[in-house]
Amino acid sequence: MQLGETARGLVDLSRAGNAVAAGVLTATGAFVASPSLTHLGTQWLPVVAAVVATLSATGAGNAINDYFDRDIDRINRPDRPIPRGAVSPRGTLAFSAVLFGLAVVGTLLVPRPAQLIAVVNLLALVAYTKLFKGLPGVGNLVVGYLTGSTFLFGGAAVGNISGAVVLFLLAGVATVTREIVKDVEDVAGDREEGLRTLPIAVGERPALWVGVAIMTAAVLASAYPFLAGAFGVAYLLVVIPADLVMLGASVAAFRDPGLGQRRLKHGMYLAAVAFVVGRSAALLGGVA
Repeated sequence: MQLGETARGLVDLSRAGNAVAAGVLTATGAFVASPSLTHLGTQWLPVVAAVVATLSATGAGNAINDYFDRDIDRINRPDRPIPRGAVSPRGTLAFSAVLFGLAVVGTLLVPRPAQLIAVVNLLALVAYTKLFKGLPGVGNLVVGYLTGSTFLFGGAAVGNISGAVVLFLLAGVATVTREIVKDVEDVAGDREEGLRTLPIAVGERPALWVGVAIMTAAVLASAYPFLAGAFGVAYLLVVIPADLVMLGASVAAFRDPGLGQRRLKHGMYLAAVAFVVGRSAALLGGVA
């Protein structure tokens, strides 16, 4: 029974769902940035390595974040593995080290630009909780960059970082908004721990309005691939509902931050689907 609880605790530490989603986003970045399906096929090894590295690094980062946040989580998230006793702090560190090791192995198999992105991301993951999380807005920007960079990493794996830049920016901004909403959820524990998150520094409602403002900017920017002629109507048919979900979620966060941040995540994934649809249409028959 104890072994099963520990295994479940390790899965929870890694946030397996989020880690898999990050891997899918890296694969999405590779697909969107690849100039052709033939080119994508020739780059299957670095793409697979990039996905494995992203999966492992995301899980490791989540675990190390739980290690440093174990005191805060006793207030904000008592059901997480360390507070509930499923995994010890020492076991968490060991698990994180194994996952970081897998991420390093995957990184060795990708092109040099992708390796540079991986090194920056690994350093940011390790430093996030201790150095950035408690700084108003800075921690949100770091997480936004890390999420958006999964697309850049995928693009770099196929040798075309520029092809994933717009998706990187949109995902990053959406994630910053979601992180602000999550900070509003966690105000009690963060204040107890002495952190200076954005809602604590400026107030909860002003922080949420910041989220609405930057989300609005991201929604407006999402029209760029269509206006630039990169994607056609198929892209618009998916990205517009995604935009509406994310804008609605930003407003809903004023009433229910938990609901708002969950819907923001769903909207971001739907936006990623829009890029896949747009790129598929362009590859199969030209922009339509």
